[in-house]
Amino acid sequence: MNSACSDFSMPVRQTTILIVDDVPDSLDLLNEMLRSQGYHTFVANSGLRAIDLAQRVQPDLILLDVMMPGMDGFETCRRLKAHPETMDIPVIFVSGCNETDDVVSGFDHGAVDYISKPVRLPEVKARVRSQLQTQSSSEHQKRQTRRLRMIVEGMDEGLILVGADGRIQYANPASERVLGYKEAELAGRPLADLLAEPAANDYAAYFDRRDTQMRDPALERCRGTREVLLVQADGSLRPMDLNLSPMAQGEQLYVALLHDIAHHKQSETALQRVAMADPLTGIANRRQFDSCLEREWQRAIRNAKPLSLLVLDVDHFKLYNDLLGHAAGDQCLQAVASTVQAHALRATDLAARYGGEEFVLLLPDTPYAGAAKLADSIRADVERLRVPNPRSSTSDFVTVSVGAATFVPTKFDDMRSLFLAADRAMYDAKAAGRNRVVAVGGGYAWEAMQTALAR
Repeated sequence: MNSACSDFSMPVRQTTILIVDDVPDSLDLLNEMLRSQGYHTFVANSGLRAIDLAQRVQPDLILLDVMMPGMDGFETCRRLKAHPETMDIPVIFVSGCNETDDVVSGFDHGAVDYISKPVRLPEVKARVRSQLQTQSSSEHQKRQTRRLRMIVEGMDEGLILVGADGRIQYANPASERVLGYKEAELAGRPLADLLAEPAANDYAAYFDRRDTQMRDPALERCRGTREVLLVQADGSLRPMDLNLSPMAQGEQLYVALLHDIAHHKQSETALQRVAMADPLTGIANRRQFDSCLEREWQRAIRNAKPLSLLVLDVDHFKLYNDLLGHAAGDQCLQAVASTVQAHALRATDLAARYGGEEFVLLLPDTPYAGAAKLADSIRADVERLRVPNPRSSTSDFVTVSVGAATFVPTKFDDMRSLFLAADRAMYDAKAAGRNRVVAVGGGYAWEAMQTALAR
């Protein structure tokens, strides 16, 4: 297998050297010596011929005499270095002009070395070999640099180079696409300026050497990967994973990698919505209600504000379901859910299906009178749906019984007290004839909770 593969390998290009000298003996000597070393050579006896060959052949190295009729070696070298196709070809002067000024002038014109005539063949071989090795290493580094640039510029992830002062020195095209800025707009800008709080303060402190204490937990969060919000050019926020790490030990450069997680966050949010929604009615489920109740209970304690809860149950729903079937029952529950949801007018209000035919409406910062009024509005709106309920002894149509409880909680109160009070009030409404509202305040809520917990 290995031999078969080697048959198809690309041939190695033979190293090519261009020799320029108007003296035939010198030209032949260098030509014969370099060919004996395995190099492929071209020769020219004038500057113009040398420039023409260099552009067409693209040699790896040029040996150039200084003293030539017409265009001398210095002018030839200047023109070679001025032309984009030949500017990177190394030039070694080989000349009998051995004065210091001549040597300095040779280097000033772009030469990489200077060999004095009469030449010593071992010296020429050594200098040519050394320069070709240097050139090979340089070309390898250039290829590696080009390859690395192609990789970086073709990345889907954003890559930003950040200086020790926290300012951006380079941003790849993916960073520009994600942020909506051009590279020129990002250059010199502090990385922290692209971040929303609290990350912005953390990263600003990270690069502030006067204040950096690496044991500070806020600064430790800047190491490795962290989820942040990036401020785009239009002011919108985009969720990203930001990984910040030193480029290399001892270098004052950092690499910031940006991984776009907007789609992931959207999917995550969608999954969360599904997990928190009742599949039949589309409103919040019990899980979301429990979470919201705990959050609003703590907020009401902090702000000393009233928290109200409505608990409502569809009257005679089992009879309705048994007579008309589950499909009709589902439609009935959906209609009631829509009615309850329509009364959740504020962003903080939460309508939820608690289970079966029971619904709840959580009303933060709502006093007793407002909760009682809203409860009766829901009751009346459900009856106005005029969904027939033939077996109901309460009404010819579907109705609900509503319990309302209002509580101004303190840290000494039990969160369960609010639901238990509203639930007890709902059962009182059913016991009083259904299709009605029973509303209670804080004192009754506490009493109801104590009674229920004692059972």
